[in-house]
Amino acid sequence: MKRIERKNMVSFISKVKGMEEKYLSTMTDEDIEHIYEQTYLKHETTE
Repeated sequence: MKRIERKNMVSFISKVKGMEEKYLSTMTDEDIEHIYEQTYLKHETTE
């Protein structure tokens, strides 16, 4: 994963789920991708 992709995912997750970016920055790329996919799917189905 490119750093800019990770940064954008972390930003989206923190805005939608209210998680702190500091906490997310310690996670692996795989963890971030998993949380992002779940958050994005839920966000898209509720709008």
